[in-house]
Amino acid sequence: MNLPVDYNKIDYKQRKKVRQKYIEIQNNKCYYCNNSLDDLPSKNVRAYPITKSLFPKNFFKYPVHLHHDHLTGLTIGAVHNYCNAVLWEYYNE
Repeated sequence: MNLPVDYNKIDYKQRKKVRQKYIEIQNNKCYYCNNSLDDLPSKNVRAYPITKSLFPKNFFKYPVHLHHDHLTGLTIGAVHNYCNAVLWEYYNE
């Protein structure tokens, strides 16, 4: 599989495969905070308060997300759901 891929052109099954590939490449570490994806995000990231009402209903249901650039659609890496929320709410990513 060649990465990055256009997030907007793949379905949820393909997104799962892409996310798994990033997890493998990143040695199970979050692209954003560098903590294990099996653990909590770093304390620095968790210090950001999240406005959960800004996010889709099931956003926090899945612990690991596939982060992508909202302008180009290209995938960036696997991140904790909380890290993805911080990137979205505070950095418009």
